Amino acid sequence: MKPAVTAQTWFLSRQERGNPDSDIDARPGVPDGEAYTSGNLVRPLIDGATYFAELRAAVDRMRAGDLLLFTDWRGDPDERLDGPDGAVARVFCRAAERGVVVKGLIWRSHWDRLQYSEEENRHLGDGINAAGGECLRDMRVRTFGSHHQKFVVLRHPGRPDYDIAFVGGIDLCHSRADTSEHRGDPQAQSMAAAYGPRPAWHDVQVAIRGPAVGAVEAVFRERWTDPAPLTRNPLYRLQNLLRREDSTPGVLPEPLPDPPAAGPHAVQLLRTYPYRRRGYPFATHGERSVARGYCKAVGRTRRLIYLEDQYLWSPQVADCFAEALAANSNLHMIVVVPRYPDQTGAVSGMPQLFGRLRALSALRAAGGDRVAVYSPENAAGTPIYVHAKVCVLDDIWATVGSDNISLRSWTHDSELTCAVVDLSDEPEYARSLRLRLAREHLERADGDDEDLRDAEKAFAAFASSAAALQDWYAGGCEGPRPPGRLLPYRLPPLSWWKRQWCRPFYQVLLDPDGRPPRQRRRGQF
Repeated sequence: MKPAVTAQTWFLSRQERGNPDSDIDARPGVPDGEAYTSGNLVRPLIDGATYFAELRAAVDRMRAGDLLLFTDWRGDPDERLDGPDGAVARVFCRAAERGVVVKGLIWRSHWDRLQYSEEENRHLGDGINAAGGECLRDMRVRTFGSHHQKFVVLRHPGRPDYDIAFVGGIDLCHSRADTSEHRGDPQAQSMAAAYGPRPAWHDVQVAIRGPAVGAVEAVFRERWTDPAPLTRNPLYRLQNLLRREDSTPGVLPEPLPDPPAAGPHAVQLLRTYPYRRRGYPFATHGERSVARGYCKAVGRTRRLIYLEDQYLWSPQVADCFAEALAANSNLHMIVVVPRYPDQTGAVSGMPQLFGRLRALSALRAAGGDRVAVYSPENAAGTPIYVHAKVCVLDDIWATVGSDNISLRSWTHDSELTCAVVDLSDEPEYARSLRLRLAREHLERADGDDEDLRDAEKAFAAFASSAAALQDWYAGGCEGPRPPGRLLPYRLPPLSWWKRQWCRPFYQVLLDPDGRPPRQRRRGQF
């Protein structure tokens, strides 16, 4: 008989979270000493079109007095959630006009000409503010840092059964509204030429019901009520004055009790906040529970690590997985990453490859042929950009969030991920998530996954599918294309000279370290 799965075994304790300044684990209804909530129902929403349709339907149901809270890295006001009149700005503005209390925080990013989104984020906020909501641009970050959290919380006074939170890696912006067919979002953003004019985009969000909705709301409230100015940059502050831009967060309604229990899932919210000299009042020394949560859970893993990640950088982060692979000869690791960086060029594309080279070298040195790395493409042979941030360990512990496998995500930017352990007698959440993703990548029908349930058989099935597609290409594409979208990932060679000039760009701009100096020196998170 298998031992019962317990949340305490896989989750961090309050002490292990390492952030006594936060109230996230001290809310009414959270059992003393615990750093998670039980009684939740979590549903993965695979790819952006699925998430956007659910989000629009949920927002459209809201009425006067309800509460809509959201954070985003980027927001494009014209991005369609669902249907011809479903632009995100229109959906949120109509809610505000109905009397819904709408509050948003969006990263005040770099200039558009640097491939970021300052103008789009300002315009989304302008529309919401004009409709009676309040959307602020938040630059309370470290130098070269960003607010990278992507979540939405919907609360309904007197109707708690409608309460829901959406957490994950999907921004409310262009290119995200792709389907499982991966033909791309018609509203595309500019990317590396290899992805074509309408890039295919793979991503994941989760829908949460139950007490954990209150915990996600608490994450928003801590950021919203931070008394520090939204920006310390004097030029930005002058811009705010000239534009009469709102830069003072208004009062939030009093928090409601957590929603009632809705399912068998225990949820732990893991976060990153960097160390700042003028720190966050809710994390004066930062918070690195994303890193700590991964390190604890990966250290318990014995059979299979399944990982989907946009980046997979940094040997300091990869060492967490490498140590587990070295310690357990039965442990296998399947990784799905994008084939090419999102942008080309000396300052972006090449340093990204340098970061991945360092991480993969550590993993392969520890796990050898027990580590398999793949990249997906659609039916037309166009690479699919993997933006998902998903990790499933032994089909027990699973995360979906905004955090990538990188030092930046584990120490430097703000991040939020939803870790889940299914406490059912027959736990299925983590395995179901892994199998759904595997069926999409291997192009299998629902239910065609019996051989994928076992770790070693799943590892072999991925390898067989990728080899068949690779052989089809090698044979001149004769005959029908074999099922499956994965090819073995091949990192382009980087000469010694390229590695040397990539290093400073990578360490300073792409993957900086946001830990306090003492922890950095000790190599601790």
